[in-house]
Amino acid sequence: MTILITAGHGKTGRRVAARLDALGIPTRVGSRTGTPPFDWYAPETWPAALAGVDAAYLAFVPDLAVPDAPKTIEAFTAEAARQGVRRLVLLSGRGEAEAERCEHLVRAATPESTVVRCSWFAQNFSEDYLVPPEDGVLRLPVGDVREPFVDADDIADVAVAALTDGRHAGQVYELTGPRALTFAEAAAEIGRASGRDVRFEPVPLDAYTGALRDAQTPEEVIALVSYLFTEVLDGRNEGVRDGVRRALGREPRDFADYARDAARTGVWAG
Repeated sequence: MTILITAGHGKTGRRVAARLDALGIPTRVGSRTGTPPFDWYAPETWPAALAGVDAAYLAFVPDLAVPDAPKTIEAFTAEAARQGVRRLVLLSGRGEAEAERCEHLVRAATPESTVVRCSWFAQNFSEDYLVPPEDGVLRLPVGDVREPFVDADDIADVAVAALTDGRHAGQVYELTGPRALTFAEAAAEIGRASGRDVRFEPVPLDAYTGALRDAQTPEEVIALVSYLFTEVLDGRNEGVRDGVRRALGREPRDFADYARDAARTGVWAG
C-alpha cells in the first residue's frame, strides 16, 4: 500500500512518516515542496498527490476550526473517493463543533475511516509557540483551567495503527495524556526537567493578541489563537480519555516523561 501524509512536515505528520518508513511502507509526504506537491489550498495539486494512494492521513492546516475547513475537507475527500482511496484517518479536535462537521464529512466519504481527536499537544512547549522565552516566564491568556496535554508520539502511534490495520475502521479515538495539568503545573514540570526557573504568568487576552499584532502576526492566526485560548480552553476538555489505551492497548505518555525527553535535546537550555 501507499499512504499519503498531508502536512507531512508538521508535528504529527513527520512522526507518522518516520514510523511508516520504519515499517517499510511506501509513503508520499504531502507538502508544497513535495514530489508531487500538495497544498490544502490548491485543489489542482490533489489528483497527483492522491494517485495510486490506498490510505491518507489528514492533518488540515492551519486548523479544522477555520471557516473554510469543512468545504475543503468535503472537496478533498470527494477527490480521494474518485481516486479509489479506501482508508482515511483524520486528525480532529476535541470539543470543537467545527471539527466534528469535518469528521462527519470524512466518515461519509468512506466507511474505512478513523477519527483521532486531540487538543493541546505537549510538543507545543518545545516545537511551537509555547516554548518558554529566555526569561523563563510563559505568559499566556489562560487561568487555572486544566488540560490533559497529549504527546504527539502517541498521536502518531495511533494514526499509524489506524492507517495500517482495518480493525480501527469506524472508530473515534479521543486522545489525552494520563492526567490534566494547569499551564502553571506544566511550566513547573518543564522547569524540573530542564533545571531552569520556568514559571507561568497569566495575561489578559487583549494584551496577548496585541503583542502578536506588534510582531506582525497575520490576523487570521490571531483569530485562531483567540479561539483556542477562549472557547476550546474553557474547561470542556479537562477530562482524561482512554483513546490511546483503546487503540494501542497501553497507557499514554505522561507530560513529565515528555519533558524529560525534550530537555535532553537542549530546547530549554538557558
